[in-house]
Formats: sequence, structure tokens, C-alpha cells
Amino acid sequence: MAIDPQLLAYYRRLAEQYGALPVPVDARARRERFVEVAASSVVPDPAGITWEDLTLALAGRSLTARLFRPPVDAPSRLIVYFHGGGWVVGSHETHHSVAALLAADTGCAVASVDYRLAPEHSFPAPCDDAVDAVRWFAAQRASLGFDTGFLAVAGDSAGGHLAALGAQQVNTEAGQQVVAAQLLVYPVTAPVLSSESYRAFADGPGLTRDEMAWFWTQFIGAESLARGAQHDDPRIHLMAHAPQVQPPATAIVVAANDVLRDDGLAYADFLVRHDATVVTIEASGMTHGFARLQPDAPRAREWMQRAAQAFASLFDDV
Repeated sequence: MAIDPQLLAYYRRLAEQYGALPVPVDARARRERFVEVAASSVVPDPAGITWEDLTLALAGRSLTARLFRPPVDAPSRLIVYFHGGGWVVGSHETHHSVAALLAADTGCAVASVDYRLAPEHSFPAPCDDAVDAVRWFAAQRASLGFDTGFLAVAGDSAGGHLAALGAQQVNTEAGQQVVAAQLLVYPVTAPVLSSESYRAFADGPGLTRDEMAWFWTQFIGAESLARGAQHDDPRIHLMAHAPQVQPPATAIVVAANDVLRDDGLAYADFLVRHDATVVTIEASGMTHGFARLQPDAPRAREWMQRAAQAFASLFDDV
């Protein structure tokens, strides 16, 4: 499928800037490169959006979250957001514009969480952080001035995996839908690298099969990754077991040209089979990471606006 011309131009610029440089081989070097790359895709915050950094005091540790508030008078609904980056790179800084634009597009407050990163903090640390962050924001809605009758999660790529896991586990513990809705943008959902989309888009652009294998290995280790579809830990393979409570209403967005396309489509089917309301959007012309590239490609911005509208349309039904 043809890739959007503005995205192709973006990848050509990256190739010109970094093509002659060695590929980063460790987590620290990859993070440094990602910070540089992400800095070129930041735009001024939408009009009326304000933000502040919060500290989440959790058991044995603390996390930082950047909280974006839209210009509304009534108590806002809250979305807890988890950034992408293969559980290894990324932060609320690299995804600042993604979260700010989501707040503007949905009219909701968005809390972008900085969870611990692999391999220094490998599985289950990022999962534990996601679950505890969702719990923390659920408990703090009143004190932060948010609608106490609503909570949603969102995330892109590995952040989509963490968002879905956080919603699933918190709802299971409560025996009800504490998290009422979720937006999952090209989410990672299973340690399986043999789908049709993995074969079709193994060499990218945006994300390659080898890169995804490297990220999974940093997160769970090579031996665990080798279990693939047979993995029975639902914190790793989101579809390993049937959910114990009805899943949240869900908007899933996949990029048509992405190794993770089939991850998202498989999870959408899984949720439908377990009685969730699901809206699935396949973004034609898009590659992995397009949510972060809204400043670089008008079509990427249009797809994310469409995703936000679909997500918000679910709120009145929950």
C-alpha cells in the first residue's frame, strides 16, 4: 500500500541526517537518538491547553506524569496516557505534542506517564508502573478536579500495550469498569513476529521486524520471546486468557504500513469476541509512529483527529 508522500519526505530527511552514522546498539544510545529525532516533531501547544508535571508516589518508587488540561469550566474527564518506544525509549517529553493534541481533540485532560524503561527495568516493571499509575489517577480524580465517574486510558505502540494492560488489570481487581474506555494506537499486543504484516513490512519504514525483536528482547528476554504465541502470561500476551470482566469500550487505530498492524487487528477481534464495543480504524498511507509525526504530515494529523473523534464518541455509551 502506498505510503503518504509527506511521511516519505520525512523518512528521506532522517536518512540524510542519520544515514551515514552508526546505528545505536544499546538502550542509552537509542534513547539519545530518539530524543534528537522527536525534537524535530514538536509544535506549539494548542490554544488553551495548559500543563504541569506531577509526581506519583507509589510503593517503593515514584513516577512523573505530565498533565495536560483543556480549557473547560466543568470538571474534565481524564485520560491516562502511556507513550510508545518499545518499553525502552521515549518519555512525556518525546510525546509532549501527542498528548497535548489528544487533550485538544477530545476535550479531556491527558496525563502522560513516565514509566520505568527496560532493560534497566525489564518486565514486569513497566507493567507494574502502568497498573499502579492507573490506580493512582483513579484514586486522585476528585483531588485533581476531574470527573469522578469517568476514567479512560490511551497509548501508542508499547504504550498501547501498557494502557490495555493497566485497564484490564485494574478493572479485573475492581470487578467492574473503573476504566471505561481506551484508545490504542498501533498497539503491541503479543510476542509474535510472524504475522502477515510482520512479513510484509519487515524492513519498515517506521519500524522493522528486527527492531521490534530487539525491543521485545530488552523487555522480556530472548527466552521468553521465543515462546511466542504460546506465552500464557497476559501481562505479555494480552490475548493469552479471556478477560474476567467485560473490556472497556475501545478505539483501535492501526497503520496500514506497519509490522504491528495485525497486532492491533487481532486485539480488536479478541475484544469483540468478549463483548466489548470496538471501533477499528486502519489509517491508509500511514506507517508506525505516525501519531508522533502529526507536525510532519497533514494526513497523520487528520487520522489522529479522526481517531480522537471515534474515541470520544464512545464516552457517552459508557
